[in-house]
Amino acid sequence: MSALSTPGGEPDVAIVAALFAEPTRARVLAALADGRSLPASVLAAEAGVSPSATSTHLTRLRDAGLVTTEQSGRHRYYRLADGRVAHVLEVLSELAPQRPIRSLRQHTRAAAMRHCRSCYDHLAGHVGVAVTAGLLDAGALESVDGVDDTRRRDGEPLSAMLTDCPYRLGPVAADVFAGLGVDLDPLIHPPARTRRPLLRVCMDWSEQHHHVSGALGAALLAGLHRHDWIRNGTHRRTLVVTDAGATRLRSVLGVDVR
Repeated sequence: MSALSTPGGEPDVAIVAALFAEPTRARVLAALADGRSLPASVLAAEAGVSPSATSTHLTRLRDAGLVTTEQSGRHRYYRLADGRVAHVLEVLSELAPQRPIRSLRQHTRAAAMRHCRSCYDHLAGHVGVAVTAGLLDAGALESVDGVDDTRRRDGEPLSAMLTDCPYRLGPVAADVFAGLGVDLDPLIHPPARTRRPLLRVCMDWSEQHHHVSGALGAALLAGLHRHDWIRNGTHRRTLVVTDAGATRLRSVLGVDVR
């Protein structure tokens, strides 16, 4: 039974919190927070500990339901069980004290994370929020709560996937998303076994505005990658908008992400 889904009684937050609180496990989970599947050897290097120690931590995370495994050839790959784990990491990032920046490299990475990053498998940071606002302005999304922008609503958490989505697809959604490399039809009519909601939003911890998540957010980031409008950055989870991507976002959404 997953530590995130035990039924009955009050949630035992301490059990799950302890899994995130150990520094090595926290580094392992952070390495997986961009949605990648990684072998234990890579995670050991990311965490800075021996493969045997990493294996012990991965077993605990797997048994608790926070990570899943997939065999490929001789190697076993690990990934986060689902987006909820990534969102817990996002919330903890907002609540945790920031480490002192002692080098230009650390400052550059922090700035890059705030500007454009992946949040599990969708776009976050300044660029993610700007794209979501652009989708709203272009009519690809429309508000259902009377607030016509991506600002934080009263009562919303500072950083989390929101239970209630304040948007729905707008009248020109198909054309706008097609211009960003996304075919809406298979997302609107997914296979019966697909349970992921089409449209969700997260409260971006660094911007305090909404960014698109759910199946649509994942497809959007995948489309931007596929057309080389966004590339992986030099630091884990950071993303870089290419010149062609900046031009595309400006022409389709009227946003300047530079």
